[in-house]
Amino acid sequence: MSDPKHIVTAGAIVMNDQKEILLIKGPRRGWEPPGGRVEIGESIKDAAIRETKEESGIDIEIIKFCGIFQDVTGSVCSTLFLGKPIGGKLTTSFESLEVGFFSLDEALEMVTWNSFRQRIEYCLNPELQPFYIEF
Repeated sequence: MSDPKHIVTAGAIVMNDQKEILLIKGPRRGWEPPGGRVEIGESIKDAAIRETKEESGIDIEIIKFCGIFQDVTGSVCSTLFLGKPIGGKLTTSFESLEVGFFSLDEALEMVTWNSFRQRIEYCLNPELQPFYIEF
């Protein structure tokens, strides 16, 4: 029997002082919060910080761990944090066609993937945390 293989991702819901949410527009899924795979030897917290910087140009501070979404069939565990910007400037990359901060209502309208909208809503509702969602 071979060892199981799983993908672990880390993402951040980043909110600035104006209560706007950071979104990136990726080439495949459209608008979404920044995030990506955790690299070997990297903590999930550090991965969320790195992915946010790589995809948006924004440096963040992690405020808290929010929860996990697990795609059981796809063997993907997506960890989520709440963060705040502490530096950098909005910059696109090969992973992001556009980046920006948007009001919560605007952000939820722009994000077309239900699972990404749900992640934003769960990370911004302390009563739901910590959460563990299987699908």
